[in-house]
Amino acid sequence: MTQAITLLFGIHAHQPVGNFDEVIDDAHRRCYKPFLETLIDYPDFRFSAHFSGWLLDWLRERFPEDMQLLATMVQRGQVELFSSGDTEPVLAAIPHRDRVGQLRTLNAKLAAWTGVKPNGAWLTERVWESSVVPALAEADIRYVMVDDYHFLCTGKNAAELDSYFSTEEDGVRLDIFPISEALRYRLPFSPANEVIAYLENLAEQGQAAAIYFDDIEKFGIWPETFDWVYNRGWLKALIEGVLASPKIRTATYADFHAQEPTRGLVYLPNVSYSEMNEWTLPMPAAKVYAQFLATEKEAGRGDLHAPFMRGGIWRNFMSRYPEANWMQKRTQELSARLARIPAVPPELVENLYRAQANDAYWHGLFGGIYLPHLRRAVWTNILALEAGLDALHARPPMVAADLDLDGKAELFACTQNMQLVLRDDGLGAVHELSSYPLRHNFGDTLRRYHEHYHDKIGQAPSEHQGAGIASAHDRVRFKHPMTEADVLPDAQPRALWLDTLNGHAVTDYALADTRQLHLRRTGISKRYTLTGEHVTVDWDFSNLAGQPFTTTLNLAMPSCDGFLGRYVLADGSIPGGFGQEQHLSGCTLLTLDDGMLSSLLHLRACGPVDIRCRAHHTVSQSEAGFEKIMQAAEITIAWTIPNHACTLQIQLAIEPRTS
Repeated sequence: MTQAITLLFGIHAHQPVGNFDEVIDDAHRRCYKPFLETLIDYPDFRFSAHFSGWLLDWLRERFPEDMQLLATMVQRGQVELFSSGDTEPVLAAIPHRDRVGQLRTLNAKLAAWTGVKPNGAWLTERVWESSVVPALAEADIRYVMVDDYHFLCTGKNAAELDSYFSTEEDGVRLDIFPISEALRYRLPFSPANEVIAYLENLAEQGQAAAIYFDDIEKFGIWPETFDWVYNRGWLKALIEGVLASPKIRTATYADFHAQEPTRGLVYLPNVSYSEMNEWTLPMPAAKVYAQFLATEKEAGRGDLHAPFMRGGIWRNFMSRYPEANWMQKRTQELSARLARIPAVPPELVENLYRAQANDAYWHGLFGGIYLPHLRRAVWTNILALEAGLDALHARPPMVAADLDLDGKAELFACTQNMQLVLRDDGLGAVHELSSYPLRHNFGDTLRRYHEHYHDKIGQAPSEHQGAGIASAHDRVRFKHPMTEADVLPDAQPRALWLDTLNGHAVTDYALADTRQLHLRRTGISKRYTLTGEHVTVDWDFSNLAGQPFTTTLNLAMPSCDGFLGRYVLADGSIPGGFGQEQHLSGCTLLTLDDGMLSSLLHLRACGPVDIRCRAHHTVSQSEAGFEKIMQAAEITIAWTIPNHACTLQIQLAIEPRTS
């Protein structure tokens, strides 16, 4: 008689810190609520679930009755809840002390809520580095899940991956379950009867367990899935088919782990899931890698050679996107400052943990770092934490350091209300301009990069063929019209006060003194002065009469191209919004009025200048398709140098609204 296979069914629920309330509301309506309402009626269908701590708090506050369904299933033994870092950080990217702290925070929440202490943890994006093992063990986590791909990279074969294995770091043990890629791509996209047949076939082959743990958002939020999973009954059909089959039984990971011995010792490489390994690569390496994978697949060698074609690792995102690296290094430095404080205020720990949430630090199928509101949530918490630390122990007004480890020093100039960071890279530009009262970094923008998927622009939208529905991985869709001009990469960072002379970028500024915000190059002396919430920039020109000069500010405005953002002239007139192109002649004052901020941003010139305003957009992909996203208001101030010895002064002032 065929022994029943154990279906280890797990779902992972997460929303980014800083996501819009209406987005999470919609996710609950289309996914979390109907999923729980369906499963509560099948107490014999045992499964495991992970809700990130931040999302769990949000849902329990707004939908307590729905979340009580989950607690009830836990208390009756139907569901096992998994822990993780509370705000869903990539554990490998944060210090050991914060790994332990984040894990223990969610452990305590789950135990207090349900009375059951978690034994397992979800690894964010299944990013594996062995350095995380001691922190997991210190937080009393006994097992985690990663993809079967991680195991295949060690030389294991697929037939072996029907149970858990053990690993260690510095003699500390952790058990690891391999998630089946075949199941990840079948659930919920293949018809339920086909999934049942697949599981029964595995049982007939003698496999002990079918291991699944993946995003719950695929069960209602991804395109077409709500109708497929709930209206057309896919989820009920799957549950009832599993329960009716004599060849399939369900269990939690905890049950299986308690009853089955380890399959032995394994050491995994630094790796994430296979798609991530492609996403971490920059162009043109990403294109070469994708073509190589496709060639091997067409030749019938894809499954055989995939473990040896690993691509990049998650940390490559820090080198791919300097903007992500800057956030991460800023957060690391603040974590170290926080660790030196004897009695840490809880609100500062919360700021740190929220700043470590993974979503804004990388990019793949979903928007990630391309979404301004996710980066803004990171910066809000960075600046709240920094302001709190400064109140406890003030910093010097000027510090030089290579914080981002790129070999170029940064000058940090701060007042009680503002911080300016000038990088000594020849551009003479500011790449962070943060307001502590507003908890906002006006330099938080993103340059335009060449992404591998940009090569798909020009293709027709794809159609799914065959039974079931298509995964978002397989679609080509466009939310906005796109042209090749929309994806031309930027040659320079998107900073503030980037200068050109005679139409050429000025790239040879040198710091006159690392104790001052003073730069020089032939014919130009440039000085920044920071006072309160005012930044004044002075250019002294010599022997450059008649030459055209421009300086460009890329200002991250919270409303982007929404209706709350508008330009205001000195006479009070409104020429348009941040998303509209403007050409303004003879200006001495331009105000940026963003309804999401409690203050106004004023740009004042010492004399009449010409100003051009336009929206800086990037093109990224999401589960819903390719989309254009406004990253900054690009403001270029143009001036013709009138004589051989003259000065241009531009002031940026943050001032409270008067009405």
